[in-house]
Amino acid sequence: MLIGQYETSISVKRRVAVPSKFRKILGKKLIIARFYEGCLVMVGASGWDKLVTRLGSKSQTVTASVRDTDRFILGSAFEAEPDNQGRIIIPSVLTDYASIKDKVIFIGLMDRVEIWDRDTWQTREKEIGEYAGYLLERIAKDHRS
Repeated sequence: MLIGQYETSISVKRRVAVPSKFRKILGKKLIIARFYEGCLVMVGASGWDKLVTRLGSKSQTVTASVRDTDRFILGSAFEAEPDNQGRIIIPSVLTDYASIKDKVIFIGLMDRVEIWDRDTWQTREKEIGEYAGYLLERIAKDHRS
């Protein structure tokens, strides 16, 4: 199960160490792509297949929003294989999108890992914290319906 937060540095060459707990679960072939709210998503090969299936199940390119989602996520995907030290290189198009500078946060979210610029995540985490109670109430209400 992918859970927890880990902070690490990213080198000038965009090389970053993937937390070992995540590498053990995700395997040797990783897929990294743009994701929502200015972060990146990282999954293993089987997780990527599930994500693609989930995206593709939305009536196959019928609507502009489905096509745009495909372009946004699938069109930005890159494969990465950790080196002997567990490091990967994140392509510049992705580090630019996520405004990643020198510190990176990896967040395990059960079936995927989000990768955030540390400063961006700290701002977002504070925003979420301010309305977390409301979110919990809304989720509970939706499940009762």
